[in-house]
Amino acid sequence: MARVVGASTLARDLGQWRPTSRHRPVYRALADAIRLLVNDGRIPLGVALPSERDLAGVLELSRTTVTNTYAALREEGYLQSRQGSRSTVALPTRPGGAGSPPRPAGAAAIDMTHAAVTAPPEEVTRAYAAALQALPAYYSGHGIDPVGLTVLRRAIARRYRDRGLPTEVDQIMVTSGAQQAWRLLLEVLASPGDRVVVDHPTYPNALEAIRRTAARAVPVPLLPAETSAARWDLAATGDAIRQTGASLVYVLPDFHNPTGAVMRADDRAELVSIAHRTGATLVVDESMADLWLDEPPPPPVAAAPHGHGVVTVGSASKSYWGGLRVGWIRASPTLISRLATSRAAEDIGTPIMDQLACGELVARHDDVLTPRRDVLRRGRDALLTAVAEVLPEWRVDPPPGGLSMWLRMPEPVSTALAAVAPAHGVVVAAGPRFGVEGAFEHHVRLPFTESGDRLRTAVERLASAYRTLDPHTGTTRMVL
Repeated sequence: MARVVGASTLARDLGQWRPTSRHRPVYRALADAIRLLVNDGRIPLGVALPSERDLAGVLELSRTTVTNTYAALREEGYLQSRQGSRSTVALPTRPGGAGSPPRPAGAAAIDMTHAAVTAPPEEVTRAYAAALQALPAYYSGHGIDPVGLTVLRRAIARRYRDRGLPTEVDQIMVTSGAQQAWRLLLEVLASPGDRVVVDHPTYPNALEAIRRTAARAVPVPLLPAETSAARWDLAATGDAIRQTGASLVYVLPDFHNPTGAVMRADDRAELVSIAHRTGATLVVDESMADLWLDEPPPPPVAAAPHGHGVVTVGSASKSYWGGLRVGWIRASPTLISRLATSRAAEDIGTPIMDQLACGELVARHDDVLTPRRDVLRRGRDALLTAVAEVLPEWRVDPPPGGLSMWLRMPEPVSTALAAVAPAHGVVVAAGPRFGVEGAFEHHVRLPFTESGDRLRTAVERLASAYRTLDPHTGTTRMVL
């Protein structure tokens, strides 16, 4: 049974959609407004729209107007109908583009697909030098520990306590990156066919892990910053859990990837309460939590009342260096034991040298992160300035932290833009990568981890690619 968008919820999200000109039919204006919500990912693909009667009643329209609206959306490929069931949201097939101009000779492409930091050379070298000095103490053992070295687990637990979340060593498991942590959790806590509620948009590799587990992602759209200070629609989250029987909820509340949004303290408490009432396991990805640029985020989600059942995932890769593949899970000791047993099918532990180096960096966390934040602030400001000057028609909400920003284009051409951009000397991740089965054709994510000059060049090259696209078809215009 398909999820259904309530008529009242859809009316709220439509906002001021009614036509201002008498020459524009009402049904056409309503269809365009719904199509925009689909392209933005605010109506997830595969969900059913309200019945014609319900929507007509809420919007105070004739049923004929809503019937014509739905018919127009079907003709455009935004609705799929099956006999005996409601129409469900879809995306039309877009033709591919061709005829892109070649990349200028000698212009190496700037890769803007990875939101990852380079290493602070002195700090990382110092950490590995200290790790090498400490390594001989482990020679007498077999070097295999599926839950991780005690010295690192103790340092991670101390960081949680410093952030207001009491944590013991037996609540920590070290993994080979946050991505492995999420895969292990899926293997232990989800079965094929289980539903997993996720933010929409969200981290692409988290979606891929869900697919590989044969579970099903249930998207709950984030609310637009211009209409709501509370970006997470918690009422919709609760409805999604109850309607689908979801067993897991995966959220990124700290400098959300890709939008950069931060969940408010009271919303964290409410989210924990929803998970507690519904019996779903809440998994919180804190990979970006340390990368605040304006002010620190609220205390961890697991610090809220009833937070004892919350599972938290962390990572050294985003904070210190993308090449340091060390992550961790904070959970109950019972779940940690189950995860350690399951891990044997994948690997039997994280390399000791990497764990020792990570422990050194965690112990000197503030010394390492303070200059890093200064660099990221400059990158963020440089990218915002470049976009404002080169692509003024694009919209972006300045992120208060993290590594990237989520930009909205006037036209839904993200996939086509990602296809032609390499010919102009820049590589970008298309918006639909961050969604469930598409959507977000109006969006593109751009990291601000490069230098200011390279960010400026990347934006100029992206603008060059964007201006070759026909906004109506997503194909490149003919260059004469």
